[in-house]
Amino acid sequence: MKCTINRRAQFSASHRYWLPELSDAENQAQFGLCTRAPGHGHNYELFVSMEGDLDEYGMVLNLSDVKKVIKREVTSQLDFSYLNDVWPEFQIDRPEAGLSTTENIARVIWQRLAPHLPITNVQLFETSTLWADYQGNAMEAYLTISTHFSAAHRLALPHLTLEQNSETYGLCARVNGHGHNYHLEVTIKGEMDPRTGMIADLVEFQNAVNTHVVKPFDHTFLNKDIPYFAEVVPTAENIAVHIRDLLREPIKEIGASLHKVKLIESPNNSAEVYCEEVMEPAATQSVGTPELAAV
Repeated sequence: MKCTINRRAQFSASHRYWLPELSDAENQAQFGLCTRAPGHGHNYELFVSMEGDLDEYGMVLNLSDVKKVIKREVTSQLDFSYLNDVWPEFQIDRPEAGLSTTENIARVIWQRLAPHLPITNVQLFETSTLWADYQGNAMEAYLTISTHFSAAHRLALPHLTLEQNSETYGLCARVNGHGHNYHLEVTIKGEMDPRTGMIADLVEFQNAVNTHVVKPFDHTFLNKDIPYFAEVVPTAENIAVHIRDLLREPIKEIGASLHKVKLIESPNNSAEVYCEEVMEPAATQSVGTPELAAV
């Protein structure tokens, strides 16, 4: 029987985004504050996923052995290091090296661990709102940012009475609505540039999400302020689908593809949609009890 196990590790390191083939002005224009010398640091959090059959002891691998491998091959070398110098893959004076972006670090960690562990995914958090996943597919990786907005909504169909809506949506059908602090995670997929180590420009990615979702949605009554929800009930599922539709083209314009949108409505409820499959518009979907994935 196959089983996936996960091991967490962490390290603290600094880095600098700067390419010698660019002028100071060009580096500044492309990488902003990340060009500042001698660099800046992060407390990185690493999750390594591994798959295998259960052995006679009920384990895929002995986690003590896994811990030793990750420490030997990765964390003991990276902890309290300057990433631009520590591994050849990040030594930017070498033409084959790339910048130590979140996604590129995840890729190189995979390469270091793959000879020793049956890994299926490397997930690296640079901050609590920025992380990358790498699954061994050449230069392809995933980059996720998280953000939030506050909004009110009411769950009700206009052709139903208050009693009928209350039967379906419960307290969420109350006529004056209610609010949430929504937590939004947006994941893009793409090919890393071998030199910049980036799927897409992070600032452009963040700007796309802010421009098309956060600013229009924040501090609104979704049913009244967002035209789409005048006709579509703003369940967590329908909001996630609408965000997907709003972001697909802007993400394409920055050179990546939208992979997943996850909307966390509360600590108990969330919805997520994968964005690379064609889905029916939310307005044409049959109405039923909202199905929210527990967080």
